[in-house]
Amino acid sequence: MKKFLGLVALFLVSAISFAQTGPKIEFTAENNTIDYGTVVRGQDSGLRTFEFKNTGDAPLIVTNVQSTCGCTVPSKPEAPIMPGKTGKIDVKYNMSVGRISRTLTVETNATNYTDGKVAIRIKGEVVETK
Repeated sequence: MKKFLGLVALFLVSAISFAQTGPKIEFTAENNTIDYGTVVRGQDSGLRTFEFKNTGDAPLIVTNVQSTCGCTVPSKPEAPIMPGKTGKIDVKYNMSVGRISRTLTVETNATNYTDGKVAIRIKGEVVETK
């Protein structure tokens, strides 16, 4: 019986450690959201940067970043992000007057998100100059 329990324990430890391997993406922005706040059109470029870290043990590859509309243009890192290193995704909003509420989907090989897909968001409001 002791041998059986020992084998079960060994199996569980192996399964848990296996599940924790691979690349992992962790964004520094709280809730994966950047808040523009209230910005004045013509006085702000609309460019913001999402920074992230590969907290896993294998290279992280960002394969695609998609926006929900053409008013938000993202750019992704071209090279893999090595374990322990940081990367960035630049997002440029076109600064149309009104509320900002956009979601972008980051597609990666990260093991800590389902299918490696992570939602990042921008929010805020653009107003006319006074």
